[in-house]
Amino acid sequence: EGGWGWAVMLAAMWCNGAVFGIQNSCGVLFVSMLQLFGGGQDEQLAFKTAWVNSLSMGMVFFCSPIVSVFTDLFGCRKVAVIGAAVGFIGLLSSSFVSTIEPLYFTYGILFACGCSFAYQPSLVILGHYFKKRLGLVNGIVTAGSSLFTVSLPFVLRVLIDSINLHKTLRVLCILMFILFLAGFTYKPLVSNAKEKEDGSKGKFKFPPGKKICNFSVFKVLSYRIWAFGVPAALFGYFVPYVHLMKHVKDRFGDSVPEEVLLLCLGITSGVGRLVFGRVADYIPGAKKVYLQVASFFFIGLMSMMIPLCHVFGGLIAVCLFMGLFDGCFICIMAPIAFELVGAQNVSQAIGFLLGLMSIPMTVGPPVAGFLRDHLGTYDVAFYLAGVPPLIGGAILCFIPWVHERQKLKERAKPVDGETTEKMLENESTLVSDPTEKTDKEMESGV
Repeated sequence: EGGWGWAVMLAAMWCNGAVFGIQNSCGVLFVSMLQLFGGGQDEQLAFKTAWVNSLSMGMVFFCSPIVSVFTDLFGCRKVAVIGAAVGFIGLLSSSFVSTIEPLYFTYGILFACGCSFAYQPSLVILGHYFKKRLGLVNGIVTAGSSLFTVSLPFVLRVLIDSINLHKTLRVLCILMFILFLAGFTYKPLVSNAKEKEDGSKGKFKFPPGKKICNFSVFKVLSYRIWAFGVPAALFGYFVPYVHLMKHVKDRFGDSVPEEVLLLCLGITSGVGRLVFGRVADYIPGAKKVYLQVASFFFIGLMSMMIPLCHVFGGLIAVCLFMGLFDGCFICIMAPIAFELVGAQNVSQAIGFLLGLMSIPMTVGPPVAGFLRDHLGTYDVAFYLAGVPPLIGGAILCFIPWVHERQKLKERAKPVDGETTEKMLENESTLVSDPTEKTDKEMESGV
């Protein structure tokens, strides 16, 4: 509940900040990529460029099921350190490209995969050091991304204007190098499962396939609904982060500081994570899902409000609300997973969910870029981006009811088992009694 755990918490906080601070600042990078790689001749430039940031965010989540397996096999420290090193290499190599296509691999895949391998162990390791304060610590750690999201867009804008995009990416490599060093703080407090099975530290033995990939979480109906409803809601979730800066430039030109919008998103997202994380502690069981339903409803509504804002102040208000409920959605994912599948299965349950989330989060922004290229405006893209969160939120409404029915069935099962055992015991005594009687009769000579 403290001690070295506070150092681990700070390292995990830096990880969340570095990974999602860069990812959430992609709107600034997106505008710079359009200016750097676009000669004005390519009619599908927004569509092609959106794939870079979209693929990057998608791969962070797509790798999550694989990362959970590697974390179980090799431990948090090794996975986090190697992931940060790979992310550093990907970001550094991205700073030397001269066309948009190589960025799909260097930034969209290599850098993002490294971020994924560094990120997930930062959540798992917290459970090794904290139990009573785990909710508070998770809130502080996830708030790290908000701190970076608030400050990084302004830093990036200054750097890009003064030293260009390529050198800015090299400066960002400093964040990944510190993340590499932070991974060494993840000192394991319990021995790995593989060491227990093998009986010695020096030898490595792969556990059975069922233990590597725990697909049993999908047998839980309420989890299946959650694992379908959340991705369904996220087709439009990442669209504002990628395209909002460009939309502001199209509508207001250079007369407004568009980075202020990311500042608003970051501040209220941090507030939302701390406030709603605490509120979730007072909501019993699977009813925590209703907080996620409310967050999706407001995120969808705010996305639809973006095209209606013809005054920059209106966009600021929209971003304040969107950030608040974005923080709500993120901070209660782990508590909901604990409620639906239990502590033993929560790691891979979150991993599978994040993997499923990667598909809609990757597809959404390029579709918005495609609509912008063909319609000349982002209005339709933002209207459509608000629809999936409303649908996904409606699907999630069924989870508390389904989960309660499941719990009632599970409570009934042990009772039935005990009854069956008693019946078998009674039958065995009935069978054994005549035998004893016969023996006595035989002894008496009957």
